[in-house]
Amino acid sequence: MQGVVVRAPMEFDVEEVPAPDVPEGGLLLEVKACGLCGSDLRTLRGGHRKVTFPWIIGHEICGTVVEVGSGYQGKWSNGDLLAVGPLAFCGVCDFCLNGEYELCENYLEIAQAWPGGFADYIAIPEECVRLGTMDRVPEGLDPAFAAITEPISSSIHAQEKGQVGLGDTVVIIGAGPVGCIHISLARARGADKVFVADIVDDRLKLAEAFEPDATINVAKTDLVEEVRRLTGGEGADVIVTATPAPVAQVQAVEMARKGGRILLFGGLPKDDSKPGVDMNIVHYNGLHLIGTTIFSPRHYRLALKFVASGRIPMDELVTHRFPLSEFKQGATLALEGKALKAVFFP
Repeated sequence: MQGVVVRAPMEFDVEEVPAPDVPEGGLLLEVKACGLCGSDLRTLRGGHRKVTFPWIIGHEICGTVVEVGSGYQGKWSNGDLLAVGPLAFCGVCDFCLNGEYELCENYLEIAQAWPGGFADYIAIPEECVRLGTMDRVPEGLDPAFAAITEPISSSIHAQEKGQVGLGDTVVIIGAGPVGCIHISLARARGADKVFVADIVDDRLKLAEAFEPDATINVAKTDLVEEVRRLTGGEGADVIVTATPAPVAQVQAVEMARKGGRILLFGGLPKDDSKPGVDMNIVHYNGLHLIGTTIFSPRHYRLALKFVASGRIPMDELVTHRFPLSEFKQGATLALEGKALKAVFFP
C-alpha cells in the first residue's frame, strides 16, 4: 500500500509500505480521509519525543471498517464509516476511574504508539476499540469533515472548562484552524461578542468566514489596549490562547475582565514556557487560569454532532484537499502557513 513515511525532520514522502494486519481484538480500516494537524507539522519540522523515525504519522482519521480481528468485541462492523480520534485511555488510573479521561495518566495515541493514518489502510488496536475515541460518521457527512473532529473535541473540552456561555465577551488569540474552531464554538455556546487576534493579515482574512465581531492584527495594534477599547474598558470575560506564543498568556492576563477566565489552550515551546505573567493581576482581579489539553470520549461524540449540525462552516475550515500521492506538496503548503486546514485522501 501507499503510506507517508517520515524518515527525519523535513524528510518525508509517499512510499510503498507493507499493509498492516488486522490486530487481535481490533479493526482494519480503509482510510477515506486524514487531516494534517498542527502537531503533525511540528513533527515534520523537528521530530517528536514519542516518535521514532521512520514512521507514519496522521491522527485525524476517517475510514471504513474492512476487517475485524479475532476476539473482537466492539460494536462496529464491516462497512461502517468511522471517525477515529487518536486517544486510547488506560482505564485504570485514578482519573479514568473517576470518569476524567482527559486527565488519564497513561493514555496512548495513534500515530505515536501505533502507525498513523496517512496511508491506504490503518490498523486500529484493541486498546482503541475498548477505551478509545471513535464513532460512526453521521449519514451524509463529508469524510474530510469527520476526520478533523479531533481538534474540535479539544476545543469543546476547553470551552466547557471555561464555562463559556450566554453574554460572554470572548477573545481568541490565534487565527489558525483551532482559533477559527473556537470562534464558532463560542458562538454556539451563546457568547455575545467574539474577537480574534493574530499577527498575519491573511490568517485574519480567512477567519472572517467564521464571523467574529472584530479581527485584530497584533503586529499593528496593541492587543490589550484594543480589547479594552472594544469592551468599554472592562476587558474580556474569556480569553483563549490558541497559539504557542508565550506573550499571548501575558496579554491574556492584562486584558481579562475582573473574574475572567483564561483558557491556556496552546502549549508553549519547552525552552520558553515561563512567560512573565504579572501574578498580582491574577491575584487582585480574581482571574482563573485554566490549563486544558486533549479530551474525553464524550467530547469526541459531541464534536462529531457539532460538525454534522452545520453550526461551523467546515467548507471554510478545510481550505485544501489533496490526494495522498501529493502529500509532500500539501504539507509544504501547510508548513509555509498557506493552508488553514489540509486534508488528504488515499
